[in-house]
Amino acid sequence: MNRTVPCALALMLLVLECCGGEPPGSGPLLPTPIDPPFGGTIFIDPDIVTAADPTTFTGLTYAGQGMRTMFDRRVNGWISVDAYLFDATFDDGRTAEVQVNPEFSTIAASQLVAEEYAEEIGRLPTALRESLETVWIHRGIQPFGGGNNNLLIHVGQGEQYIADGILEETLIHEAAHTSLDALHGASAGWLAAQGADPTFISTYARDFPFREDIAESFVPYFAIRYRADRIPESLRVTILATMPNRIAYFDALSLDMHPIN
Repeated sequence: MNRTVPCALALMLLVLECCGGEPPGSGPLLPTPIDPPFGGTIFIDPDIVTAADPTTFTGLTYAGQGMRTMFDRRVNGWISVDAYLFDATFDDGRTAEVQVNPEFSTIAASQLVAEEYAEEIGRLPTALRESLETVWIHRGIQPFGGGNNNLLIHVGQGEQYIADGILEETLIHEAAHTSLDALHGASAGWLAAQGADPTFISTYARDFPFREDIAESFVPYFAIRYRADRIPESLRVTILATMPNRIAYFDALSLDMHPIN
């Protein structure tokens, strides 16, 4: 990492200060991290968003079955299936087609799982659903995915995320892929912030800087800007010290964070 870019750093800190953020020079002196403090940021705190938080989800309508092409991590490839289809609506005007693998066998079983995840997706801020058009739901224990104007869900893995309390944090990560990567991942401003910060927030972001840095950084950004009262002070300090310029970048976007309060 480049740690000798005082002009870029000064510029990003100015943006942070103007946007009401907390530059690292305010308050106690923050330690300068050298190595990424986390392995992956979906694990940093299970209470950033919970099932008790408000959702924008307003309803689900069955639209019949239809052939759809979906990615399935169990085969690590694309499959075409006669999926159960549901139209999900949200109170900010956003919609998404939820495509459920016919392995769920019945309309009732498919609707149950579609409603469960549509309600959770509704807890995401509008900005993270802005590019979301479809949701793919399969059985199986495989990682979730984001991108392609889509969220990929394997319900066996989802059950594990729920047990660990990190389902919502995982959806934030994947939805950041869906709605932020294409616009910001290779932008000059983001790359400047990346270069000016002392290190990456996680080893996952460091190892895949062009693919994972936005998504890995957004979860802790969300935590300190919108859920600071739910996380330990030590975690807040670590995030501020590690990614002040990335924080400034996100602040400057003025993202629509409905229904977050």
